[in-house]
Amino acid sequence: MDPDLSFQDLVRCDLCEDNVVQNYCDYCYVKLCKLCIGEHISDEYDKHKIVPFQQRKSTLIFPNCKKHSKETCKLQCMSCNYSICAKCSILKEHKDHNVVDLEDSYNSKKENIKKDTEEIENVISPTYEEIRKALESQIASLDGDYEKINTIMVKQGEKWHKEIDRAIEQMKNEINEIKLSHRDILMKHLKEIKQIESMIKENLSTLKDLQRESNVVSTIMEYSSRTNEFGKVPPKIHVAVPTFCPRPVDRIEAEKLIGSIKPLNSTTIENGYTLKKQRGSSRELLDSPKVINKFNTGYTNLRSVSFHSEQEIWASAEVNKIKCFNVKGNFINAIKTKSGVYPNDIAVTSDGCLLFSDLKLKTVNKVVNKQIKVIITLKGWIPGNLCVTSSCDLLVVMCDEAQTEYKVVRYAGLVETQTIQYEKEDKPLYSSANKWKSITENRNLDICVADRAAGAVVVVNQAGKLRFRYTGHSFKSKVNSFLPRGITTNSQSQILVADFGNICIHILDQDGQFLRYIDGINGPSGLCVDTLDNLYVAENKTGEVKVIKYLK
Repeated sequence: MDPDLSFQDLVRCDLCEDNVVQNYCDYCYVKLCKLCIGEHISDEYDKHKIVPFQQRKSTLIFPNCKKHSKETCKLQCMSCNYSICAKCSILKEHKDHNVVDLEDSYNSKKENIKKDTEEIENVISPTYEEIRKALESQIASLDGDYEKINTIMVKQGEKWHKEIDRAIEQMKNEINEIKLSHRDILMKHLKEIKQIESMIKENLSTLKDLQRESNVVSTIMEYSSRTNEFGKVPPKIHVAVPTFCPRPVDRIEAEKLIGSIKPLNSTTIENGYTLKKQRGSSRELLDSPKVINKFNTGYTNLRSVSFHSEQEIWASAEVNKIKCFNVKGNFINAIKTKSGVYPNDIAVTSDGCLLFSDLKLKTVNKVVNKQIKVIITLKGWIPGNLCVTSSCDLLVVMCDEAQTEYKVVRYAGLVETQTIQYEKEDKPLYSSANKWKSITENRNLDICVADRAAGAVVVVNQAGKLRFRYTGHSFKSKVNSFLPRGITTNSQSQILVADFGNICIHILDQDGQFLRYIDGINGPSGLCVDTLDNLYVAENKTGEVKVIKYLK
């Protein structure tokens, strides 16, 4: 049963509003019962698309041509990027333009929409949900976290209060001991003074007696004066009362003694969040990968292949002509380099514009409506392989004119925003030999370079920090050196590497762990994947592009 219908809520005709719906006009988006169909199509019956209600919105509604009002647009001019009718296609303004079937473009777009929907539902949306929940949890725990800090500070204060009380008590005891010593000194001195004072009183009494017995000569003559003795005043003992010298109460010093609070520190961590791995859509590798399509480019020494849509698959070789094919292998058009030399590499922007690097002119070029426009001109460096990132930045592998130094440069528009060249302590990330170095960006934003001269795949994170190097995988039937040439990644963040030395494709996970080989390739060179993760392999020796299904 159609989910929109139920016994409780039957869908009624939009015209009569009484009868149950059986049909639908895919052109007007109107629900119809059988009795109302005739009335609905009575104005312009040929434009209406009446289908069973269960098949509603299944008929493609092509736009009317703006130049030829009675014609329907069923073609797409890829050069002008708008829909045209058959009459438009033969006009002078569309001469030599890349014109494709609109339905094919529509189906390709629908597939991209489906893919984007799955990615947003299964990867992007869950990632943001997880980030949001983590932030909400952090906010909810703020009161508790700060209360813990307050508790620690109070305990620290209590500890200091105890220490201060202990110190004061100790100083009070010390003062008491000083007071006792002070008293002892004064008491001793007092005793000495009292003794002298007693002797003085005794002498004074004697003198008074002598005065009363002044008529006795002998007694008077025996008298010896002690005035000088008593006149010598003993030294004064001065004992000062100790003083307490309080330190000034300084709030800042007190805070330093108690502890300190580190200021709030907020930093922005680039690449701090990473997209979750796709949930519920992880695809397993096929036991036996199979070639599902192939076509010949007419090239010898085929180098690169780049997929944009089923109507635009670009290929380049060691000639100055870059060719465009559709998925059936039909030739669409070609672009010639201005310098006359073959392009180092090609790539395609998200809006379908071809990019290519020119080693002779030291330029990176963009093709718009078959016109070549220079977007980057280098001085002292030669552009090599290219990669358009998920954020529409451009990554360019380049070498110096002596071809001894290599680096990866990121451009946002025409602005250089990042250079990736060294590991730690100025150790180069990439080999100095003048050999092919292909580049791609993984779904986790890692930057992967196939360094043929080094016999390694060099993978750095978005910030340019080395994550790992993959140097091949030993197995009995493969005895030649690992010579990575082409490289690409898929929606599972797997890394696919063309091994020119062992004539196979290596499949790695995002952390560089080997998963399996794909054999049956004749001189694999450039690689790319389509919207379904099918692998496109440019065979250097045969000039063929093979399309391989390797995921279930």
